[in-house]
Amino acid sequence: MSQTVVQIDPDIQGGTPVFAGTRVPVKNLFDYLEGGESLETFLQDFPSVSREIAVAALERARLALAADAHPA
Repeated sequence: MSQTVVQIDPDIQGGTPVFAGTRVPVKNLFDYLEGGESLETFLQDFPSVSREIAVAALERARLALAADAHPA
């Protein structure tokens, strides 16, 4: 996937990683999920974030974690 998912720009939210094309910090998605909320609730509360880009961010996080995993 070559789509830009996360954007870091000092002029947007002081350089906090946000979903590309929005001002919504990526951390918000993880905070929602950690708090027991669903992806649906997050998407309803942040309509500028598309399902596609939110899922892509989760997938990239999963891949990043899996790359550091050591087989048992």
